[in-house]
Amino acid sequence: MKVEIWSDVVCPFCYVGKRKFENALKDFAHRDEVEVVWHSFELDPNFEAVPGESIHESLAKKKGVSPAEGRRMNDYMTNVAKEVGLNYDFEKAIPANTFLAHQLIHLGAHHGKQDATKERLFAAYYTEGQNIGDLDTLVQLGTEVGLDAAEIREALTNGTYANAVRFDEYQAQQINVRGVPFFVFEDKYAVSGAQPTELFAEVLEKVYDEFKPAKPALVTVADGPACGPEGCD
Repeated sequence: MKVEIWSDVVCPFCYVGKRKFENALKDFAHRDEVEVVWHSFELDPNFEAVPGESIHESLAKKKGVSPAEGRRMNDYMTNVAKEVGLNYDFEKAIPANTFLAHQLIHLGAHHGKQDATKERLFAAYYTEGQNIGDLDTLVQLGTEVGLDAAEIREALTNGTYANAVRFDEYQAQQINVRGVPFFVFEDKYAVSGAQPTELFAEVLEKVYDEFKPAKPALVTVADGPACGPEGCD
């Protein structure tokens, strides 16, 4: 069973949604049959970081509110994250463009480390105050999940996975993704937002029951002398 997830690294509900989905998956009897694929989605592709600007000020400017209101929004999000065991630290968070980070996630996928790369970037941004828009920082984070430093630097410098990011975003447009996280189960059922773990659990069960692999039909490859209830041939 395939689950595709569109998200952005600087989307606070995306990290929360990841945890809620993982909690549901952990208790799902057929979790080993679930393939999770992460897709890129940039909330603000044209974002340019302003040196020295806090995440509260950056959010306030984007929302057209005061810095105090921006801080209040982030405080609310911090409390939401605590409910799933995440310790957001917006005082250290550095506003960043995520285009390079999404390319790193695609490189991670190429090496079978997509989820680990996604998780490392989330933690770096929300809990450690690392600049995920910085090339050297991304090289370091990538090596921490087992990727090669030279390959990371070359891929991000040359834009090896830039088109892969853009294709993810094109796909999002085709299925009318307006906000993230956005979960698609078996190309048929969609769940938008960081829904409760219980809802994800229900969807996993429903989709598996509908799409679970059928037992292969029995094919007779040879037919010879045999015995039955009425005797032998």
